[in-house]
Amino acid sequence: MKNFVFISPNFPTNYWRFCSELKKNGFNVLGIGDAPYDNLTPELKGALNEYYKVSSLENYDEVYRAVAFFIYKHGKIDWLESNNEYWLERDAMLRTAFNITSGFKTEDMTKVKYKSKMKPYYKKAGIKVAEYCLVTSLAVCKKFIKKVGYPVIVKPDNGVGANATYKIKNDEELQKFYDEKPDTLYIMEEFIEAEVNSYDAIIDSNGEPIFETGNVTPNSIMDVVNSNDNSIYYIVNKPFDDVKEAGRKTVKAFGVKNRFVHFEFFRLTKDQRLGKKGEVVALEVNMRPCGGFSPDMMNYANSTDVYKIWADMIAYDSTLTTCGERFYCAYAGRRDGKNFVYTDEDIKAKYGANLKAIGRIPDALSAAMGNTMYLVNCKTEEEMNEFYKYVLQTK
Repeated sequence: MKNFVFISPNFPTNYWRFCSELKKNGFNVLGIGDAPYDNLTPELKGALNEYYKVSSLENYDEVYRAVAFFIYKHGKIDWLESNNEYWLERDAMLRTAFNITSGFKTEDMTKVKYKSKMKPYYKKAGIKVAEYCLVTSLAVCKKFIKKVGYPVIVKPDNGVGANATYKIKNDEELQKFYDEKPDTLYIMEEFIEAEVNSYDAIIDSNGEPIFETGNVTPNSIMDVVNSNDNSIYYIVNKPFDDVKEAGRKTVKAFGVKNRFVHFEFFRLTKDQRLGKKGEVVALEVNMRPCGGFSPDMMNYANSTDVYKIWADMIAYDSTLTTCGERFYCAYAGRRDGKNFVYTDEDIKAKYGANLKAIGRIPDALSAAMGNTMYLVNCKTEEEMNEFYKYVLQTK
């Protein structure tokens, strides 16, 4: 029996499904987390063969000792994974320390975590990237802005999601940002008018996809976070051909194997310096599933089970799981404090069986995703747009 160590299996809450499918495929599933065992859901408890509680997952020494204990008790660890952006570097450190060969090691992290280091790999794949500079001095920033003009985007070079990301529109805002920025390396990029299209895929040991889909984010996650607005995005009913092509090229350029990935691209919404309206431009790679409840949305949109497909990839390097009827799966994230016209009961009555979920978003995800989520399957874009209008209408 092979041993799989799953880091933080209780967050997000739907990740117990990864563990469950691994166990069904014959793995000895060993969880490490900082939540008390009694606080784990019954589903997660049933999916784990053993659980090791640490006082904090931030404490590397504690997590290291947990893995060492599992090796002492169960033998060689075959896989170690969190499927979580926040722990990618920690996962790599542990694989390196214990010579677990089934994933990224520490030396691989630079190209997949630092936004500036991703760009050469995109260029290798023949995909356009935004102009950038590293924020090493105010003079460097001003020289860059003289080249590309305002506005510009600044964000941590090694950051998660849209946290601490800002749009700078003039010299005064530039000075304020520079004076107040945290002591971390920032990247500055030209501003691109675009919507975000993603390539989401499960990749086998040969770097080939065994499942592909994608999502569209019409409004900027950065704007949602900074303006405390509602959040919307949707899983497409069929991957866009140009995004699929760009995603597959990116997989090859980065040497991705045995992973669930979420690659983000800009689709230009107007002609601009970087290209023509409709062109696909690189944004960033994420070497893990799209966050929050997106895996469930992929299931709804494709009438499939991505948790099983991923676990099949781990166990068999292939899958017999297929997709069925296709939908647009739309996400609406309502923000607390707004006076919405329609209640949850109204929404349930209107959408019936097509309403797949209503629920509260964990605080750790709410900045980008809103506070209450609604997932609905729609057959057409027109139905989807009507859903957004209905659910997000305010008095």
